[in-house]
Amino acid sequence: MQAHLEQRALKLSITMTLVVAALGVVLGLLAGSQSILFDGVFSTIDAAMSGLALLVSRLVVRQTSQRFQHGYWHFEPMVAALNGAILTLLCFYAFLNAIQGLMEGGQELAFGVAIAYAVLVAAVCFGMYAFERRINREANSEFVRIDIQSWLMAALITSALLVAFVIALFLEGTAWSHWTPYVDSLLLAILTLCFMPVPIGIVRRAMKEVFLIAPSHIDREVHAAMQQVMQRDGLLQYHSHVAKTGRGHFIEIHIITRTDFATQRGMIVLDEIREEIAAQLSIPAEQRWFTVAFTADPRWA
Repeated sequence: MQAHLEQRALKLSITMTLVVAALGVVLGLLAGSQSILFDGVFSTIDAAMSGLALLVSRLVVRQTSQRFQHGYWHFEPMVAALNGAILTLLCFYAFLNAIQGLMEGGQELAFGVAIAYAVLVAAVCFGMYAFERRINREANSEFVRIDIQSWLMAALITSALLVAFVIALFLEGTAWSHWTPYVDSLLLAILTLCFMPVPIGIVRRAMKEVFLIAPSHIDREVHAAMQQVMQRDGLLQYHSHVAKTGRGHFIEIHIITRTDFATQRGMIVLDEIREEIAAQLSIPAEQRWFTVAFTADPRWA
């Protein structure tokens, strides 16, 4: 059910992103606006990355294969990192173009077309933000969560563009009209600076998973669970290792026991300990690779 909701949200997001991208490119050219054109190109790349995310989301719900015996979870942070890196480079390039435009004296802009674009796109963005937020209460998808942030950012920035275009329109024919050619380049510079933290944040989070940096909240959960388990007689010490990649969580615990531990009840007591640890972890069973090993020789821990 969760996978179905995730894919439904991503499919609709791709469709609406392509609509916004087409509007941005066409109306950006008609209005002579670099900021609108940038918004359209940004949306085009975002749609391509959402398509890739949809493909990966279908992969990760599959069972393991002979070639990918740990599943397909590791593709998620790789796609997220690629997405963030491309969008960061696009923002940087657009910012340089904006600075060049300001240095060259800006350009005239058809404010009527620009305002119509901003109104239409802001409505689409706010609508998609509300829809995906509702869907993700059940889907609980990192891909959809990233998409929600993108739609909210696009909605707020397009609203800011709308306000700026309206103000610039009223400035025409006044003593301030000589500043209107600078509006578009200035907006593009502000737009890129506002966009920049989003892809950088995506890259930062994704690279933590690519490098298998231990998530602190999962590590705390494991240690809290082990404190209670280690009170059992015969358990001497333990070593734990946790990592997160995409929606997959890898948890390994190696417990050192006395040599005579579990000789009476055998495998039953070992499975009871595994159940006790698993019951205290918040990660759903289908999203974790959970291993608990027992040894009386510290070398194997």
